[in-house]
Amino acid sequence: MAWYLVTRLLQMIPVFFGAIFIVYFLMFATSGDPTAALCGDRGCTPATKAALEAQYNLDQPFFLQFLLYLKGVFTLDLGNNFSGRPILSVIAETFPNTVKLALIAIVFEAVVGVTLGLIAGLKKGTWIDSSLLFMSLLLISVPVFVLGFVAQFVIGIKLGWTSPTVGAGAPIQDLLLPGMVLGAISLAYVVRLTRNSVAETKTADHVRTATAKGLTPGRVRNAHVLRNSMIPVVTYMGADLGALMGGAILTESIFNVNGIGYQLYRSINMGDGAMVVSLVTLIVIVFVIANLLVDLLYAVLDPRIRYA
Repeated sequence: MAWYLVTRLLQMIPVFFGAIFIVYFLMFATSGDPTAALCGDRGCTPATKAALEAQYNLDQPFFLQFLLYLKGVFTLDLGNNFSGRPILSVIAETFPNTVKLALIAIVFEAVVGVTLGLIAGLKKGTWIDSSLLFMSLLLISVPVFVLGFVAQFVIGIKLGWTSPTVGAGAPIQDLLLPGMVLGAISLAYVVRLTRNSVAETKTADHVRTATAKGLTPGRVRNAHVLRNSMIPVVTYMGADLGALMGGAILTESIFNVNGIGYQLYRSINMGDGAMVVSLVTLIVIVFVIANLLVDLLYAVLDPRIRYA
């Protein structure tokens, strides 16, 4: 296990640097003049342009710019964004909100999605299975912004069960509704993945053997069917964690959540390359860590898997 962990950590290094280099290249080598957005339609004076290029290291060769940015990543000195605020300060303000939102979404889709998928898989071919498949298809078909506005209007405004918008410093319970909206589409995929995996696993030889040995239906379901059906679901949810953090733009905009997704959207519109690359760097780190944890969970879920 230790050697496997070291190997996976070493594999994460080129993935991390490769992803950051691609994003940095797209933002600074192919997007024209990064300082143009700072001066508006009238443009920058030569002196102002030179000062801005020196401040953001844009007067240096591209590869030297990239190396200076990597130095800032490892020394936790990412500089300032185009608004003059330290980038680390913006990340410290927005990252906790997105983490809470993503964790609520993950827990929601894991608990509800796996439960519904297990029921559908065990009841394959019945009206229960058909109803759950129809519900999941409906969730996949409805755009996030439609689902978000409907949930905000019905649950937040009409019923008054929660706050329709989330301001700065809002308690975590106010994030429950946007978190469930964020995880709704992923919930539908989790239901379908779990249903198909359970339906396939319950006919496996080891399940028939466990039943023939006289184990209780609950023991067979939990230890032999559900546990061995979780590998594709865990794989999907591990990748989905990073996608939820980076793809929460619409949800955070609808519910006024000051998070990473909304900040990334604003930075792209402003042409704030340093902010965009820093936020993407953070999302890449979450992606690689989540995938490492998923790989380690395989051995926990399936005892047949052992890491040499």
